[in-house]
Amino acid sequence: MLNIITAFGLAGASGLNAYIPLLIVAVAAHYPINDPIIELAEPYNQIGSWWAILIISVLLVIELLVDKIPAVDTLNDGIQTFVRPAAGAILFAASANVVTDIHPALALIAGLLVAGGIHGVKTTARPVVTATTGGTGNWAVSIIEDITAIGLTLLAIFVPILAFLFMVVCGFVVFKIIRRIRRRKKLAVS
Repeated sequence: MLNIITAFGLAGASGLNAYIPLLIVAVAAHYPINDPIIELAEPYNQIGSWWAILIISVLLVIELLVDKIPAVDTLNDGIQTFVRPAAGAILFAASANVVTDIHPALALIAGLLVAGGIHGVKTTARPVVTATTGGTGNWAVSIIEDITAIGLTLLAIFVPILAFLFMVVCGFVVFKIIRRIRRRKKLAVS
């Protein structure tokens, strides 16, 4: 059960930033070399190879830079519409024993939906941040997203129950915000 919670947490973090959870999982699957922190299922264990860590690191640096620039971040979110859900699907399926506990296709679909849903919320909210702050708030929101992705990834790996509770609380907060916005729109139209 904890493996599935870990899988959901990793997929959720991928919806915010594809490369942060990928890099953390890759490093945890590689080190310590004789007894890695995470055992990934075949064929996903290749994520922990040195060349995968290098590629993910380069992509992460690019992502971290472009996500802080107004307008460029919106373009990046468009590109990441394909990458983040795919990363979530891979991390969900790669989590130890998940592939053997449930059908691989279901694992990939679940990861895709979780990461894609979170990415959808992020992609919808980011232009609003740009418009309301004139672009000055983008870097701060991006840093908060990155810190959240790091925290959620680490919780998912080391304390899955807390990762689950964190995701439930975040989902509740997003639901309340959306509901409040819809009420305001109804009042403005009336």
